[in-house]
Amino acid sequence: MMAKLGAAALMGSALLLAGCGGPSVERVDVNQEIALTDRWNDEDSRLVAEEMMQDMLTFPWLTRYKMSTDDVRRPTVVIHTIRNKTSEHIPSETFVNDIKRELLRSGDVDFVVSGDERDQIRDERRDQELNASSDTQAQMGQETGANFALSGSINSFVDQLGDTRVTSYQVDMKLIDMTSNREVWNGQKKIKKKMSR
Repeated sequence: MMAKLGAAALMGSALLLAGCGGPSVERVDVNQEIALTDRWNDEDSRLVAEEMMQDMLTFPWLTRYKMSTDDVRRPTVVIHTIRNKTSEHIPSETFVNDIKRELLRSGDVDFVVSGDERDQIRDERRDQELNASSDTQAQMGQETGANFALSGSINSFVDQLGDTRVTSYQVDMKLIDMTSNREVWNGQKKIKKKMSR
């Protein structure tokens, strides 16, 4: 009898623990938008990059560049900075990669690397100059210069009353002609999200 009661108690405990189980995890399609909060997310990054870069490519700077040069090369862009001026952590590198992917997909521009990445490539080139055979080493002084510099910022504004919060994001970007310092494109994209508890 005691053995049956012990087994029943054990089974009851197991069912109770199963009912109070921890979090469940499931795989979902990476293209499915899942917004758990009103914070900036991967879908915001992708949509803003897509819309802003399509807008940038419709401005006259691209046609003027193609008409002003006999060279068949595409204009070369360097990304200077995309500043996160919000109070939340936004991985700007992810946003920059979304921008690059969108522009490269268009086939209208090329990119050159900047900052730490450029320094690492230069270090590798110096290492090759010392250690690689002369017929395989990348040559010094053969980098492609940037024709245009892209920079921007992400700002947010929060308005809250009781259990309802509205977060607005504003992304401002500009493209600068590296030779003349002229601003040849200026774009803005806004996103507004409402969260109720």
